[in-house]
Amino acid sequence: MSSPPAPALVSSPEQATQTSQLVADAHTLDQPLEPAAPHQPEQEPVIDDDSALSAGVDSSTASVASSILEYRKFKGRSYHSTYHDSSYPIPTDEQTLENFDLMHHFLTLLTDDKLYLAPVKDDVERVLDVGTGTGIWAIDYADEHPSTAVVGTDLSAVQPDWVPPNLKFEIDDCTKPWTWDANTFDFVHMRYLFGAIRDWNALFKEAYNAVKPGGWVESCESEPMTHSDDGTVTDDGSTALGGTWDKMFIEGGKATGCSLSVLTEDLQMKAMKEAGFVDIQETFYKIPFGSWPKDPKMAEIGQYAKLSLESDLVGYSQMIWHEVLKWPAEEYQIFLMQVRKDLRNKKLHPYFKVRFVRGRKPETEHK
Repeated sequence: MSSPPAPALVSSPEQATQTSQLVADAHTLDQPLEPAAPHQPEQEPVIDDDSALSAGVDSSTASVASSILEYRKFKGRSYHSTYHDSSYPIPTDEQTLENFDLMHHFLTLLTDDKLYLAPVKDDVERVLDVGTGTGIWAIDYADEHPSTAVVGTDLSAVQPDWVPPNLKFEIDDCTKPWTWDANTFDFVHMRYLFGAIRDWNALFKEAYNAVKPGGWVESCESEPMTHSDDGTVTDDGSTALGGTWDKMFIEGGKATGCSLSVLTEDLQMKAMKEAGFVDIQETFYKIPFGSWPKDPKMAEIGQYAKLSLESDLVGYSQMIWHEVLKWPAEEYQIFLMQVRKDLRNKKLHPYFKVRFVRGRKPETEHK
C-alpha cells in the first residue's frame, strides 16, 4: 500500500481579537513539544471509576420512536441508527463512549479545567450543546451553572438517565434545519463533529440563527492526522502514524463527503466568518500520544490521549477501512499492529491538533 502525500500543515493562527491567558500557558502550534529524557517509564493514567456517564438510555422509558434506538450493527459494533442519514464512521457503543469521556477529561486538563474558552457570562439563561455524545460536557456545565437551562442534542440516545435538573437531552440531527426559534440561546457549544458534517457553512448558519444577539458560539474540533516536531513521524512509509493512518482518514473523509481534515481545510473559521460572527477568536493546541513530552502536564494529557486511541483502534478505523474505502481485508490486522507498534515506540513523538474557534453574534445585524 503506497504512502500518502504529506498532509498540509495548518498555517499559523490568525491574530485573535482577544488573547486568552491560556494561550501563553499551553502548547500551541508555534511551540514545539519537547520530549523528556529517554527511557522514562510510562505510567497508565488512573481512571475515575465512579463516573456513570457511559450509562445508556433505557429504551423502555425513552420517549422516542423505537426505530431511532435500533442502532446499525457492523462487525460486532453499534453505530448510529439507519433512521438518520449519517456517514459518521465511529461506533456509539459503550467502548466508544468510555473513550469519549476520556477525551473530555484530557481536553479539560488541557484548558486548566475550563469547559469553554469563549467569554460567556456565568448567569446566562439558556445553553445548547450540539453533538453532546455521552452528555459529559453538558452535565459538567449544568452542575457548574445550576440556574442555566442546558440542552444537549445528539443522533443517539446514549446519555445517562440521572442528570442535573436543569439539563435535558434530545435526539436531533444538527445537519438538518434546526427547529429552535431564532435567538433562543445565549451560548451554543459544539465539539468533535468532524466526520459527521458535510456542510460546515450550513451548520454555523444554524448556530448563528439559534444564538441570541450578543451571544457566543464555540466550536472545538480536531482531526485524526498525526504529526511530530522532530521528524520521528513521517509519511515516507516508515511509520503507520503519519502514513497509512493519515491516508485512511483523508481519503475516508473525501469518500463520505464529511471531511476529516477540518483543521487543515480551515473549515471552522471559514464557516464562522461566512455566518456573520464577529470578535472571532481561535486557539490551537498540540495533544501528544503518550507520556513522552518533558512538560508534566502534557505528559499526563498524552497518557490519556494514547489510552483513548490504543484501547479502541478498531472502533476508530474499521468502518472506514472495510466499508467506506473497501481496502484489502487481509491487510487490516497488519495495519493495526503497525499503529500499536508506533504508539508504543518511545522513539516516536506523535501528536495531533485541536482547535477552538469562538465568535459572537452582533448585537445589531447589518442589513
